[in-house]
Amino acid sequence: MKNRNSKKGFTLVEIMIVVVIIGLLAAMAIPAFQTVRQNSRRSALLNDGRQLGAAAQQFFLQNNVTQATVTYADTTGRVTGNLAPWVSQIGTGYTISGTINADQSFSMQHPLVRGGFTGTGALGAIVQFNSEGQLYNP
Repeated sequence: MKNRNSKKGFTLVEIMIVVVIIGLLAAMAIPAFQTVRQNSRRSALLNDGRQLGAAAQQFFLQNNVTQATVTYADTTGRVTGNLAPWVSQIGTGYTISGTINADQSFSMQHPLVRGGFTGTGALGAIVQFNSEGQLYNP
């Protein structure tokens, strides 16, 4: 004969404990995830700046000039014009200063990347590179 008073399942307290544990894990994971995303975006911006600087240096050497114009479509990341033979595509959403001079810095900006030399500045701040694509810290 079956026991009709048998109670199967979880109590309300057990379910609440599980919900609290999941909430604590999420509270720890979300800030860490946002930090990783920010570092990834900054690394992409730095790499794209290095690529543009290296392409400009190649353009300077091969054409015996000291200025290169950056033509860039921010929605597709396509680079055209002077630097296209050396770099055809970079990330999307950047604002780039229009020219790279051999003796001056150039700047890049992305609305979701923290600026400044250490990457702790405000979102959307301008990041400067020297003409060789290295971070410029005057």
